[in-house]
Amino acid sequence: MDADDLERRCRTGAGWIPSELVERLLERGHAAVVAEQAGCGQWWCARAWAGVLAGQGRLEEALEVLAPYAATTWWTAVVEVAELLEGGGRAEEALDAVRARMALGHPRALECYARLLARHGRAQEAFDLLLPHADEHGRVEALVDVAHAAGRDEEAAALLEARIAGHRCTDPPWCCDGVDADTALGLLATIRERQGRVDDALDLLRRRRVVWLNGRNQPADLLARHGRFQELYAYAKACGDAEALEPLARVLEGRGDIEAAIAVYRWEELPASGHPNAAFAHARLLARHGRGEEAVAVLREQADQRPGEDWILHVLAELCLEQGLPAEGLAHLDALAARRGGEEEWELYRIRLPLLAARDGVDTALRQARAHPEADTPYAACDLARLLAGAARTDEVVALLGRHAVPRWHTTTLAGHLIDLDRVPDALALLQCAEDFSEGWFHQREERDHR
Repeated sequence: MDADDLERRCRTGAGWIPSELVERLLERGHAAVVAEQAGCGQWWCARAWAGVLAGQGRLEEALEVLAPYAATTWWTAVVEVAELLEGGGRAEEALDAVRARMALGHPRALECYARLLARHGRAQEAFDLLLPHADEHGRVEALVDVAHAAGRDEEAAALLEARIAGHRCTDPPWCCDGVDADTALGLLATIRERQGRVDDALDLLRRRRVVWLNGRNQPADLLARHGRFQELYAYAKACGDAEALEPLARVLEGRGDIEAAIAVYRWEELPASGHPNAAFAHARLLARHGRGEEAVAVLREQADQRPGEDWILHVLAELCLEQGLPAEGLAHLDALAARRGGEEEWELYRIRLPLLAARDGVDTALRQARAHPEADTPYAACDLARLLAGAARTDEVVALLGRHAVPRWHTTTLAGHLIDLDRVPDALALLQCAEDFSEGWFHQREERDHR
């Protein structure tokens, strides 16, 4: 093993038993197989087996499992070792492990080391360590994280204010190592909020070019966290975005005021029906509180308004299944198929299969599906196998999937069902065949690119 090869395999999955299959092996009582594979270069097996051992209080044995991987200086393994040591009350050894990798120059080691210091009462040391690197992406975020524990929020804030005032982004975030003005504004807002200066934090967030981060509207979240609901309504109306009301609905639901939370999405001046994501949140809220028919109606309206957006159809079908209303979903799909001339490509047809199975039974759904022109394709086989698996007909699943020689994503599914049948050697052999195919393809591509 070497670090570069481990990193490549981690990114591509080439040659490794996938983590979900490792979990399946453990759940089915095949811990000995996982332990054996952990010693054969199978990282996900090693990680899982080390976790099992540590959970049993056998920390030294867990560390021995990970030792060959960490010895390559591969960062992922080093972090895993450090986490086990920290979790086992051996913080100094965890620090030593990360510090050794930091000395070799891994780009994420410094911030990891600093956060580890801060968690164990050495926040001042962590802040001083990060301070010379405050203009670097990732490290400035770590600096802000440790500043509060170090009692140096104002020092971190001054650095961010200087960054905001003195830098003009031309191609954010690439022109400034990731520490663009938006990043600096957001981090400064974090400091101001934890200092109780909510108005200042709000002003900073509103100055950002993009107020959405990780699917969340930051000013709206801030207003909701601090119970400033009237301002939140005004803000949502000003930006014309029903999604900005979602934080308010979450807060109200958390307080147990379900009717008020639902009413948020029915606000006449900014109805959720105008935005599919807000409508989805509205439907899920209704479903969580026993109002399934209303939830389905909300999503059917969205599907009518946007007939070309298949993701809405998937969500509608799933909701109909959850609520025991498969006929509702099928009626909508039938109407859509009629508008499209009665023809459905498999990508659309597959949505109806679980609904058919729920209404008419698995055999009826399979019989109808097999009449589809694309039924004998690898991608259709996966959908049909899912129906059979839901009915616990695992032998039929294996027979069906085994007829198709397809890439790794399909092989993983088949291997999982072989494990369910206690055919573990067959599952491992199948994964090895997929690895031989993937490696051959990878090397062919490398040779082609080299030429």
